[in-house]
Amino acid sequence: MPRLLFLGSLLLIAQATSSPQCDNSSANGTVNTAPIVVNGGPTNNSFNEPFTSVTVCVPGTSNCQTIGGILVDTGSSGLRVLSSALTLPLPQQTGAGGAPVVECLPFVDGFTWGPVSIADVQMAGERAASVPIQVIGLDTFGTVPSGCSSQGPAEETQIDLVANGVLGIGSFIQDCGRGCTLTGSSNPALYYACPTPTSCQVTAQPLANQVQNPVALFSSDNNGVAIQLPAVAAGGQPSVAGTLIFGIGTQSNNALGSARVLTLNSRGNITTTFNGQSYPNSFVDSGSNGIFFLDSAASGLPECKSSTGFYCPPTTRTFSATQVGANGVSVAVTFAAGNVDAANSTFSAFGEATGRNPGSFDWGLPFLYGRTFFSAIEGRSTPGGVGPYWAY
Repeated sequence: MPRLLFLGSLLLIAQATSSPQCDNSSANGTVNTAPIVVNGGPTNNSFNEPFTSVTVCVPGTSNCQTIGGILVDTGSSGLRVLSSALTLPLPQQTGAGGAPVVECLPFVDGFTWGPVSIADVQMAGERAASVPIQVIGLDTFGTVPSGCSSQGPAEETQIDLVANGVLGIGSFIQDCGRGCTLTGSSNPALYYACPTPTSCQVTAQPLANQVQNPVALFSSDNNGVAIQLPAVAAGGQPSVAGTLIFGIGTQSNNALGSARVLTLNSRGNITTTFNGQSYPNSFVDSGSNGIFFLDSAASGLPECKSSTGFYCPPTTRTFSATQVGANGVSVAVTFAAGNVDAANSTFSAFGEATGRNPGSFDWGLPFLYGRTFFSAIEGRSTPGGVGPYWAY
């Protein structure tokens, strides 16, 4: 059964809007591409979800493990790996007083809970050293604080997550930002200090210790990513293969070319205009498995009987919307709404998947089919300007 995923979209309010510049030199010869695939995933029932493999290592050693079935998510920042998929003894991050640090990351459909560990992260020829990552699972810290558990169901297993982890490669460097460095009620309560597995309290977490977008920590090709996916045939396909490219304008294979740049606002969003209505909290999220918007604006698309949260018109319908960046650049986008119920038992890639989402416009994975999509990291220089922005 397809799931409605809005990975990371709630966390952008706390992000910083600038960071140090990076080296954006010309082609450096580093292998900067990794394969991605949209298929059934590790549970063999995923729908419109892109996966890749990530290698994690005990810091400073060659003791490494490659983990497949990692969801590629432009809607969040940071690497998260299921404890059940991890066999390495990664060091635990500790905070003030030496207490282990544990994170609660809320998504729209639940939350991930688990300790922050330190790992070297490798993808293609790129390597980031001593990266804070989240190890998802209740096996070490089994008592979830009420402030976290109230976010919804825990997504702690492969069945819950429909993946072995999440690779957050969004436009921000940390998964929370300056909000989590504060003390008191202004802290959004993502990070906890846990002197014992049953006594966890919200803690202020320095920027450098927060779970990090590993791309931002590469020695090169660290100013953003590009995702290339082919178009999907009408009616769906069993799978499609694409490429994750690191860097923007840093090598010959990641040039912006004629891509139009839409800068993001302070919340990490753009504006979408659809049927005369403006949605200023719109975002592009490869971790969402459809294009989600309010159905009343689409003349009452019927909801599916089996695929919860999706629309199922009897015949495919075509719509047009306009995306507008904070820089005023606008792009007209045509998309289609098809019958998800008719596809979800056969195809893992379906370009006409749409569903309900009052209040904002979520441009999920179907928007990325047939495009080269660039996501520039905050504060980093690129040929298209300083991030954060999206371009295609």
